[in-house]
Amino acid sequence: MWVGIGFALAAGMLWGLVFVGPLLLPDYPAALQSFGRYLAFGLIALPLAWLDRGELGRLHRSDWIEALKLALIGNLLYYLFLASAIQRAGAPLPTMIIGTLPVVIAISANWRNRERDGMLPWPRLAPALILIALGLACVNQVEMSALTAQGSDGNTRYLSGAALAIGAVACWTWYPLRNADWLRAHPDRNPRAWATAQGLVTLPLALTGYIGFWTWLIIDGNPMPMPFGPRPEVFIGLMVSIGLFASWLGTLCWNEASQRMPTAVVGQLIVFEMLAALTYAFIWKEQWPDALTLTGIGLVLAGVLSALRIKPVRRVSGEPRR
Repeated sequence: MWVGIGFALAAGMLWGLVFVGPLLLPDYPAALQSFGRYLAFGLIALPLAWLDRGELGRLHRSDWIEALKLALIGNLLYYLFLASAIQRAGAPLPTMIIGTLPVVIAISANWRNRERDGMLPWPRLAPALILIALGLACVNQVEMSALTAQGSDGNTRYLSGAALAIGAVACWTWYPLRNADWLRAHPDRNPRAWATAQGLVTLPLALTGYIGFWTWLIIDGNPMPMPFGPRPEVFIGLMVSIGLFASWLGTLCWNEASQRMPTAVVGQLIVFEMLAALTYAFIWKEQWPDALTLTGIGLVLAGVLSALRIKPVRRVSGEPRR
């Protein structure tokens, strides 16, 4: 359990980096950032595949199809929605919506995986989820107040950003549930090789998307210099860094956690991503969080620690379903 928690913490710290990318590259379309990040992920996976060639050789056609689904929805589509939401509505609103993931995933997994993992009793789980929800509300109240003070650049753009963030939540509620299904069904498989497999199947998807977007820019008469935009050194460096640390290493750490812990528990630990993203944002802005933000972080951590103490209860054979 504690090893799994450590891996989930590491994954959250690495994934928090993805919230920084759209802020550092505001002049780059979200689609280009999404395809660029996962193109880098796929290229990084190529030499790593040689190291894991034995494990990868054990994968069947159905495994590769599952990896393809996970890559398409959990990687490309999720980050496309997230980056677009941040660029349209600013960082606070998407962060608030993405921040609901620990609660959404925990509730979904507790209902969906009760036969496999056992059920975390709702009377004991509810207080932990309430603490997490209150903490997220405190943190995001501060962010929303700051956004209101700055003013919005249009209701339509703002609402479309909210819709895109909700789409990102849907993608990343589906991804950890399905990813955990495969990992728990294959406890003898190497989580690192599974992360590499997802990188390999991401490569042709990202390459196709990158070329397609480039073609669309030409047809549309967009003056953006391609293939790497107006700041190629920054773009390439950031895409490679996020591709290596957030995509491959973050996925590896999350796989390790998912293989060790019930999905309803590990789903709540995605909160580490939000906390890491907030930390990086405060460092970037050179600001110290205010009292309400610190209170919210404390409530979130209290909720997570409370949930980790709950033991799953397995249904006795013949016992009616609840």
